[in-house]
Amino acid sequence: MATRDVTVRGAGIFGLSVAWACLSRGASVRVIDPHGPGAGASGGIVGALAPHTPERWNPKKAFQFDSLIAAEGFWRGVAETGGRDPGYARSGRVQPLADPRAVDLARDRADQAADLWQGRATWCVVPVHDTGWTVTSATGLAVHDTLTARLHPAQATAALAAAITAAGGEIATEGRDEGRVVWATGATGLRDLSAALGQDVGVAVKGQAALLGLSCPDRPQLFADGLHIVPHADGTVAIGSTSERDFTDPAATDTALDDVLARARAAAPDLAAAPVLRRWAGLRPRARSRAPMLGPWPGRPGHYVANGGFKIGFGMAPKVAEVLADLLLEGRDSIPADFRVEASLR
Repeated sequence: MATRDVTVRGAGIFGLSVAWACLSRGASVRVIDPHGPGAGASGGIVGALAPHTPERWNPKKAFQFDSLIAAEGFWRGVAETGGRDPGYARSGRVQPLADPRAVDLARDRADQAADLWQGRATWCVVPVHDTGWTVTSATGLAVHDTLTARLHPAQATAALAAAITAAGGEIATEGRDEGRVVWATGATGLRDLSAALGQDVGVAVKGQAALLGLSCPDRPQLFADGLHIVPHADGTVAIGSTSERDFTDPAATDTALDDVLARARAAAPDLAAAPVLRRWAGLRPRARSRAPMLGPWPGRPGHYVANGGFKIGFGMAPKVAEVLADLLLEGRDSIPADFRVEASLR
């Protein structure tokens, strides 16, 4: 009986992306998840693919930049193969500027972006009335960047699953380990890895978000008062999110989400009359290093980890998939030191 080259445990964004990259290079792949694709945090609603600020450049920011640049081709290939739309668009992002100091800092970052972003995206200060949003800004100005993109998480995981199946991969609820094994099991995986290594390597952080009924698919994202406001192509706008280390029910929404909605509507009056279509909550995996956790599982030959996406998993996914496929199929290790499992160990 033929065996698979790669077994991926977990059908969230990291697991599905790694499976897709391996399949694209000719490997045979099985994805195993008892709950099916996108059942955890990857089945959410926000989908802000936003960069770090263009300053104090480091391997994490460079990795994220490469991933965001690669995303358009990555998601185009997924859509063309599987026939499902992931909701991807490089729509840009607007951030209102609260005071003169913030304006000066934003202009300095614009100069750095011109160099660090290699002319492939821009970061600039613009009048807030040119952004497409009616938005609160004490200075009348905002940052507009053209690197930020959006997708709809639940649609994107479904699109990846369809592409994997169409390309000859298998997605199953159970099965045995064959070939190299990738553990991309999210918050549960962090708990299991911590138990296996005898120390905490990360935690589950609850997030609450909401989906509003407002059709403005061509507007850029808005980042205001610490919130992501993301127009989707399907006539909805996602608002998120909370970050909760202490919680009782990981799937429940409560007054913390009510506060998020009130803040979003205060920052963007265009949202005032938009009805709430859905309230969502889930657990996102945050590695101790606060970076994605990638590479060999210490002391467990043939097993690998792809976890810790937290809030940036979808933005990091194309590059995560690339470097894991390099390692699994070619033995080429280009994982940054800060991203390795060891970076989350004491």
